[in-house]
Amino acid sequence: MSVFFEWNDELSVGIQEIDEQHKVLIDLLNELHDAIRLHHGSEASVLILGRLADYTRTHFTVEESLMRILGYPDYDAHKQHHEDLIKQMNGLQARLAGGEAVTFELMHFLRNWLTNHIMEGDKRYTEHFLSRGAQATWHKKSWLERFWAK
Repeated sequence: MSVFFEWNDELSVGIQEIDEQHKVLIDLLNELHDAIRLHHGSEASVLILGRLADYTRTHFTVEESLMRILGYPDYDAHKQHHEDLIKQMNGLQARLAGGEAVTFELMHFLRNWLTNHIMEGDKRYTEHFLSRGAQATWHKKSWLERFWAK
């Protein structure tokens, strides 16, 4: 797999569980990029984008649940960002199902959106989560990692 989007410590929110989920999102973006680059066809791209959309929804549900449980004050705005991306993903999936091709422009949009969302949105909740008892590290495999294992 080529590296279109590489994880680095700057993207870390400081909570291992969330970082591991972000890494899966990045891996799925890289997989989609490879499918486009290697001309695997629209069917492969549709399947990968579907997995990316499903995992994104699951990840957002985890974040939003933690925000509600831990009383995160910017929950509504953060949730709205999530809902906006889900709408965009639904639109992309519909366009692909209608025969449109996934382009590198789309890939750059997804990479930039994820980077900006992590850097400008997700990093804001770290201090709040940790101050409310969230663990920064966890030495066992996460439930989401086990659930989504290939």
